[in-house]
Amino acid sequence: MSGAVAQIVSAEKEDAASEYVAPPDAGPKGKAPRMKIQLLNPGEKTKQYAVIFYQGDEAFSGLLEFAQKYHVTSAHFTAIGAVNGATVGWFDPQRKMYKKIPIPGQHEVIGMSGDIALYQGKPVVHTHMVVGNSDATTSGGHVLAAYVSPTLEVMVTVDPVTMQKRFDPDTALTLIDPSPANKEEK
Repeated sequence: MSGAVAQIVSAEKEDAASEYVAPPDAGPKGKAPRMKIQLLNPGEKTKQYAVIFYQGDEAFSGLLEFAQKYHVTSAHFTAIGAVNGATVGWFDPQRKMYKKIPIPGQHEVIGMSGDIALYQGKPVVHTHMVVGNSDATTSGGHVLAAYVSPTLEVMVTVDPVTMQKRFDPDTALTLIDPSPANKEEK
């Protein structure tokens, strides 16, 4: 009998674990092959980009691809558009993990905002979004995956400084360290 109880407890733990994802594993889940990028202000120190996603692109991985390709070390962005399926997360401080919240179906992206900074020399995208449901209610959270349908228009401002993240053992998150990258900025 105790072996059966142990199997049930183990299965319950697996089910609960699959509802959650650790912060380092909360990264991109797809690709964005149709993504288009346009620099809006050539020659400026602070660069403005339009990063446009199309039907079927996965926006989170696309933003990471953009950051890697354009060597982004500090940026912030906003977006509007629509998705057909997304997964957002709610951070559970007790577990130090994101609870996965699936958002199936077509939704308007009312707002998406986030930042890009470096952690261990590589860009990290941190973004949240709020989506409008067909009944005029909203859902939102930390973006784990967002499948674009038909478009998502992201306006990115790339800063001329480097912003670093550091690991915070109390939360198991990588958090922006606001220490100035350049000493002259103090």
